[in-house]
Amino acid sequence: MNDSKTKNLQGRWSSTTRICWRSIKWLTPVLGAGVVLFFLWLRDTAPVAAQGKAVLTQAQAARIVDTETVIQALKRGAILWDLREAEAYNKGHIPGAMNLGTRVCSQLRTPESQDYVSVERIASDLGALGIDPAAEIVAYADKGSPCPCFIQVSLELVGAKNVHVYHGGIDDWRGAGQPLSTTASTLPPVALDLSVQAGVIVTTNEVRAALTRSDVQILDVRTPNEFIGIDLRALRGGHVSNAINIPYEQNWVDPESPNKVANKLVSNNDGFALKPINQLKRVYAKLDPNIETIVYCHSSPRASVTATVLKDLGFRDVRVYDASWAGYRNRFDLPAEDETFVDIFALTKRINTLQQRVDSLEKQVGDMKSDRK
Repeated sequence: MNDSKTKNLQGRWSSTTRICWRSIKWLTPVLGAGVVLFFLWLRDTAPVAAQGKAVLTQAQAARIVDTETVIQALKRGAILWDLREAEAYNKGHIPGAMNLGTRVCSQLRTPESQDYVSVERIASDLGALGIDPAAEIVAYADKGSPCPCFIQVSLELVGAKNVHVYHGGIDDWRGAGQPLSTTASTLPPVALDLSVQAGVIVTTNEVRAALTRSDVQILDVRTPNEFIGIDLRALRGGHVSNAINIPYEQNWVDPESPNKVANKLVSNNDGFALKPINQLKRVYAKLDPNIETIVYCHSSPRASVTATVLKDLGFRDVRVYDASWAGYRNRFDLPAEDETFVDIFALTKRINTLQQRVDSLEKQVGDMKSDRK
């Protein structure tokens, strides 16, 4: 190749190189922005595609699990606890699951104070059912039911370390095309020696002490109307002083699901699925995950749901106020905000009016029977 051709080639190569370099410098920020936007889109849309499934998988969380984790747990011989009513259980349940109905949730509590019964009573009841808290246990019901989370907290209270909540429950199991059984399962009784573990629940006196502490946040997960004392479910309404209100329904993809299901506006329980993790973190963004968090509702099942979610989101010290507002309301020495009271005089008057109507109807029925004779 002669010198002129070489120079011409070098000139063209140099010119081409400069053009490519300028293009690369121009495209780099554009491509970079595109990559960032793509991953932001992927972050927000990928979880939405899985809204019909359990969101917090075993790889992401220790307590709330998905269908595949339940399948693997069954292969390991885990205890599967169906917490639906017997009628629903008998129509079809996950093979191998035992059933005690929803009554077990109330049997663990004293009706007056809503405190847990004695640990000896819990050990006796669980032992008779063959449920050993030391075993791997998976609790489920219908999607969105608070009972499995309440059981999870209750079992952790007496030492359980490997209890999981299948939040999607029987709905997700059916939706995944997994087999159902109509054969009831039971477990042989076991002898249990249990003790109460610290750091799982708090008492009313501990809540009182926490009111003056700056390293504690109190979370009320009842409805907004309960929180401000409009929806009275006891003689005294309102909320614990300085409590933050984030209704537990906000954990769901559709917080309006209960009303929609009740009014038959939807034909399934998909709205009760948990929000994707990034959305749940936004729900609880106002909370500090590094300090103690006390969660309460009216009697603790709803609080147990949010407490379980918070633990799986990485909150370090989450405790359930087991007596919740049902216990706090009876302590008139404890401060409350948005405090309201039932008008006993008006209530008594209404009861008397209703009684008069009943008496009048009974008299009319008696007169009609006499006339026929």
